Amino acid sequence: MNKTIRIAVAAAAMGMTAHAFAQITFYEGDGLRGRAFTANSQVRDLSRNGFNDRASSVVVDRGQWEVCEDANFRGQCMVLRRGSYESLSGMGLNNRISSVRPVKLRDRYDNEAPPPIAQPSYEWRRRPSERIVQVPVDSVRAVVGTPEQRCWVERQQVQEPSRPNAGGVIAGALIGGILGHQVGGGTGRDVATAGGAIAGAAIGNNVANQNNSYSRDVRRCENIANQTPEYWDVTYNYRGVNHRVQMSTPPGNTIAVNSKTGEPRM
Repeated sequence: MNKTIRIAVAAAAMGMTAHAFAQITFYEGDGLRGRAFTANSQVRDLSRNGFNDRASSVVVDRGQWEVCEDANFRGQCMVLRRGSYESLSGMGLNNRISSVRPVKLRDRYDNEAPPPIAQPSYEWRRRPSERIVQVPVDSVRAVVGTPEQRCWVERQQVQEPSRPNAGGVIAGALIGGILGHQVGGGTGRDVATAGGAIAGAAIGNNVANQNNSYSRDVRRCENIANQTPEYWDVTYNYRGVNHRVQMSTPPGNTIAVNSKTGEPRM
């Protein structure tokens, strides 16, 4: 066997190995919920598997996959990388996938879908052919996050502390003394002059200090209680064993669990 043939055989073997370990799972509902179908090789027509135009979310466990809206890989097609696609609506493929096939691992495809939100490690997702039962929910507690701090800037009038103003005191005293001197006569005039000077000095000092006020921007903050729950803490009992699970959405009166282990299934 010459070198060219050996390289071709090795490449083909690598491609077959990559495809053999590829796996994709489709779910009928958003968020990896509802009935599931798993493929490990190409499917030209999903109607034969009862899953034509029914997928709303996808998990690519291994490899890279091309999904198409028509049978035999026709129509709009997109390549999905490994990870979780919790909704196909944003890609325009919700309830529209009719065929699927594994593709070679490459850094980039022209028709590649937006990046998945996370790598697949979903212990609570429903498995194909898994028997599920509904169990009554015992309690639900909404857990909210820490309070949020909200801040704003407002204009505030600021008054500096009063300080004796020599110029204002002297001017006020002179004016007050002159006015007081014009009142009465003799001793009374002297008293009025002194009183006028004192009053004038006080008024002059106050007038001068009125110029000590100014406005400035002040930052104020307050804590606002967070009203949006971060998750729901749910408890239930299955076959005498208490279970607890944190859910991103509030549950109904029952929760889906594995019939053997009692583990929750979302």
